Amino acid sequence: MASPRVRVIVLNSALGPLDYRVPHGMTVEPGSIVVAPLGPRQLLGVVWDADRLPTEEVGDNRLRNLLSVADAPPVPGPLRRLIEWTADYYLAPLASVLRMALASTSALEGAKLVVEYRATGDVPDRLTPQRAQALERIGDRQGLVRELAAIADVSDGVIRGLVKAGALKGIEVDIDHPFPLPDPDHAPPMLSDVQQDVAGTLRAAVDARAFQPFLLDGVTGSGKTEVYFEAVAQAIATGRQTLVLLPEIALTEPFLKRFHARFGCQPVAWHSGLRQSQRRRAWRAVASGQALVTVGARSALFLPYRNLGLIVVDEAHESSFKQEDGVHYHARDVAVMRGHFERCPVLLATATPAIETRQQVALGRYAELRLPGRYGAAQMPSIHAIDLLREPPDRGRWIAPRLVVAIDEALARGEQALLFLNRRGYAPLTLCRHCGHRFQCPNCTAWMVEHRLIRRLACHHCGHVEPTPRVCPECGEEEHLVACGPGVERIADEAAALWPQAKIAVVTSDTIWSPAKAAEFVARMESGEIDIVVGTQLVTKGYHFPDLTVVGVVDADLGLSGGDLRAAERSFQQIMQVSGRAGRGEKPGHVYIQTHDPAAPVMQALVSGDAESFYAAETEARRDADAPPFGRFAAIVVSSEDKDAALETARALGRAAPQFDVMQVYGPAPAPLAMLRGRHRFRLLVHARRTFDVQDAIRDWLGRVEWPAKVRVVVDVDPYNFL
Repeated sequence: MASPRVRVIVLNSALGPLDYRVPHGMTVEPGSIVVAPLGPRQLLGVVWDADRLPTEEVGDNRLRNLLSVADAPPVPGPLRRLIEWTADYYLAPLASVLRMALASTSALEGAKLVVEYRATGDVPDRLTPQRAQALERIGDRQGLVRELAAIADVSDGVIRGLVKAGALKGIEVDIDHPFPLPDPDHAPPMLSDVQQDVAGTLRAAVDARAFQPFLLDGVTGSGKTEVYFEAVAQAIATGRQTLVLLPEIALTEPFLKRFHARFGCQPVAWHSGLRQSQRRRAWRAVASGQALVTVGARSALFLPYRNLGLIVVDEAHESSFKQEDGVHYHARDVAVMRGHFERCPVLLATATPAIETRQQVALGRYAELRLPGRYGAAQMPSIHAIDLLREPPDRGRWIAPRLVVAIDEALARGEQALLFLNRRGYAPLTLCRHCGHRFQCPNCTAWMVEHRLIRRLACHHCGHVEPTPRVCPECGEEEHLVACGPGVERIADEAAALWPQAKIAVVTSDTIWSPAKAAEFVARMESGEIDIVVGTQLVTKGYHFPDLTVVGVVDADLGLSGGDLRAAERSFQQIMQVSGRAGRGEKPGHVYIQTHDPAAPVMQALVSGDAESFYAAETEARRDADAPPFGRFAAIVVSSEDKDAALETARALGRAAPQFDVMQVYGPAPAPLAMLRGRHRFRLLVHARRTFDVQDAIRDWLGRVEWPAKVRVVVDVDPYNFL
């Protein structure tokens, strides 16, 4: 019989657990999603296990009644344990983590029908330019009024006018209709002997229904996806759910295409590009267990899976799995913990494992599975370093002569080329040659980046944009503003001048902002509509283009600056990944790395292919410095629009810092990005031994210091971004 008194976590991070009375006739259990009163407000919350959360004892006579229970399955026990662990490890409010599990509030309402609209084929008598635009862009799509308005870039009124004119008709739709079920026997691949052995190990792990982390370490093009699809097939065959995490939503569309070819239908997608009705349908399908395979960005990790049997983290080395806003969690590590609580295997798939992951293998905590060669006839590309001091580009150019010749030859053979530079826009800095004025963001300590395609200066930290000026705002001179350094748009301009007949595509987060845009890019590449791709890190992973044979890394030294702990490792991973785009078919691939320091260890490792020596040296350097994975870091960032208030709070925290032999506190000091989005920032950096409970120390430390409401204090455990 349900207890008349329950403990509830409401979705307000400023509040702790609260006790409520269960009214007569209402049945709740741990995990039930409820509506609870708080003063005059009504808040969404979840009934929690009372024995796990301390709270102030309140007499029964002071308790208020719960108002209602959502028509949705309870939050499962393993997910509740994961939420507790994440909040404790990353020093985040429980409510903030819980909010990620209840990301679609519309999913908590009961089943319902909605009216969606689609074109009838009739053209209205009064065809205004906006109506014509709407009909052209909508095409054969179907959706709600506001969704079609967003697709067509018109107002809701234009869509309603088309409905009234008979050009669009309404269709009643059950928004929770089931997803198609993938068929594990639809199109099984032909695997090599090595791939078959690895797939067999993974299938057995799924059958064992026990927690076991695996590292699937396979070179680019080795068929990692096809191999782990066999584990997915095993989970489907046994009726259990699979979660596949991808680091970028732009990778979702190519993955969906490969999944459809293998299993006969698409998996359930979960990412920020979904419409509200799509999110609702996906959430409810996951919670009911009907969604057998879900693929998504890191937020998919907190969905309420009913019967999880396998977790795959693809491109597991990617730093974008670390969330930098809100709860600062790392999806790779939280995925391992979710597997622990769900008692299922977790597979980290990558061609360039992170040192933290390699260390877990060395300690015997993760099992390593290797795919050392490319699948079929494909061979690894040859890699060459171009010393920019010995072979500089022509004056005013950024592409070295040897790389120009290689692309000339590839285009003559009817093949494709890729120029990689991890810098969006046209130029990273604009200055005045007359007075030296540099254009800086008014909200951040960062230079404004020129985007010539949209004729704007943009800040890549806060999103501030302004028109590119004709005159210098400092001295008023015209014709003296100059772009300094290259971005991908500038490289694309140079490529257009060098190869005027070539079809060139710029691929960045500015041009590929949705799965649909990614699908369009893939289709153009596969049909031969693109000869040269100029792109950022967005093109370094997940794509398979058999005719792409030449890759040029325009500035391989770019990622080595800035003093980042992981700078060399990240550069190695990024360049290895982009190199892996070359020669994935039967045609041989060639990679050219432009650098000012070809003798640097990371460049030597890339050219020689001796990844083991590079990783060994990097690992020893980390061990000597007690840096992760051998030590712990935590950043405490204090920010406010009032600089003095932020500084005084940071100093107060510095004065109150605990004294431990195994923990040092550095700072406070201005953060490298001293102003961000109009807030002044100061940072304290905590460095501790691996075995030390740094979370408890920081929790106790911050609990002893008070600061004004206008000051924000954020803790980032295991930081990846040191700005």
